[in-house]
This record gives sequence, structure tokens and C-alpha cells, in this order.
Amino acid sequence: MAKGYWVAAYRAVHDANKLSAYGVLATQVVKAAGGKFLVRGGAVVAFQEGLKERTVVVEFPSFEQALATFQGEAYQKALTVLGDGAERDARVVAGLDD
Repeated sequence: MAKGYWVAAYRAVHDANKLSAYGVLATQVVKAAGGKFLVRGGAVVAFQEGLKERTVVVEFPSFEQALATFQGEAYQKALTVLGDGAERDARVVAGLDD
């Protein structure tokens, strides 16, 4: 079974306080769902049309688990806290089967 990943590339952060509050809630949701942060901020070198902003990658045991967690009530509440605090391109993607 392929692992699942959340990938979020931020275009801009407008409110660091909202981002921080969201981060606390999102971390709880991710850990409760068996997710593991692989990338969370840190250095970024952007190429082509990419932006040099915050990037986050979270690994889940399966694509289905990643998608269910993203669409779940607990994570949707965390997104409400983030609100207009950031602009980002977020997606759930399937990894390669081993």
C-alpha cells in the first residue's frame, strides 16, 4: 500500500500568530492520525515558478489516511484558525508502492 503525503507550499504568510495557532492544532491532528512531519519550514531554494516560502511535507501510512485526515473535522477546524493568515498550495498525494 502506498503512503500518503500532505504537501503545502506557502505563497505568503500574512499573520504569524494565526499560523502559530494553526500549527499547534494541526500538529495534534497529524500525530493522532499517525502522520509524521518530514519537512516543516527550514531552508528553501525555489526554482522555476516556485516561491521561496515555507514548505511542509507530512507522511501518513496510506493515501487514504492522509486524505481522510485532511478532510476530517479536526483538521478542518485547524484550517479555520489559520483563516486568512496564509496563502498556500496544499495537496494530498500518493507515494509510490514499495
